[in-house]
Amino acid sequence: MDLKAACMMIVVQVAYAGVSILYKMVANEGTSLSVLMAYRFLFASAFMLPLAFFMDRKSKPKITGKVLFQAFLCGLFGASLQQNLFVEAVALAGATYATAMYNLIPGVTFVLAVCFGVEKMKIRTVTGKAKIIGTVMGIVGAMVMTFYKGVGIPLWPTHLNLMRHVAPHSESPETQICGSCLALGTCLSYSLWLIIQAMMSENFPWNYTSAALMSVISSIQSVAFALFVERDWNRWKLGWDIQLLTAAYTGIVASGIAWVLITWCVRLKGPLYTSIFSPLFLILVAVASSLVLDERLHLGSIIGSILIVLGLYTVLWGKGKEELKKTSDQNEAEDLP
Repeated sequence: MDLKAACMMIVVQVAYAGVSILYKMVANEGTSLSVLMAYRFLFASAFMLPLAFFMDRKSKPKITGKVLFQAFLCGLFGASLQQNLFVEAVALAGATYATAMYNLIPGVTFVLAVCFGVEKMKIRTVTGKAKIIGTVMGIVGAMVMTFYKGVGIPLWPTHLNLMRHVAPHSESPETQICGSCLALGTCLSYSLWLIIQAMMSENFPWNYTSAALMSVISSIQSVAFALFVERDWNRWKLGWDIQLLTAAYTGIVASGIAWVLITWCVRLKGPLYTSIFSPLFLILVAVASSLVLDERLHLGSIIGSILIVLGLYTVLWGKGKEELKKTSDQNEAEDLP
């Protein structure tokens, strides 16, 4: 089960890395980002509604007012608000820089999970210390990747630059600060979503229906926001171009499929376990950006990546030991007369 959950979350991070690259490309094409978000979640709804009906039709999920309210919050913090903040952060600060702040998610999630009683700190135990140390290592690694560049690391030449036609530019310090603030808002929003999703999963264990509800609600929220900020109807037109590809990919793969996997993982392993894979996102984006977007990889990225991976394994070790002890205690209790 641990290996399966880990593989699922790695797949999610690979999908999210593709999103970051596509966002950077469409942002440089002059695409309306708010309209793009609206189309993303419309694609997600069109994909998830029939899938949820087919997968959960026999169990007949009971959708109560409480479930709808939780789904509304999940759609807001996990989709419409979070993604509108993130896509603006990528446009302002660049893919690698924006995703670096995004990797504060494990630390923020850990603090929120403890505050909401979803996760136990257990600071006096070895497993509790491992979770804290691993989380801190991941945050430090993300910060190293953000603030320390060092010498450039040449990768194998691909002779591929998907943004070759875009005039090169450097982000100003003000732009990077603004983008970083938006990215910080993204990680706060994402962490809140994981906490709310964990609470929702306790009484509503239907992953496909949960993802479908989130898709529909986030599409309503995003369309309303896009209509408010974008009045030029010409910018709502979709052609057979990178904008359509981005909307379809992010909606179907990075929203619909990814949300099902995340919901499943949150229900079985908890929000902290799910969030601790977020730093892998930064490593994947840094490598992909250097290969296809002509963004140079630096020594700081390598050092930060090593810290992130070590932190990830430390937290996974602590969580694994906790679950083994919990299972052992349950078996001993069942054996008692």
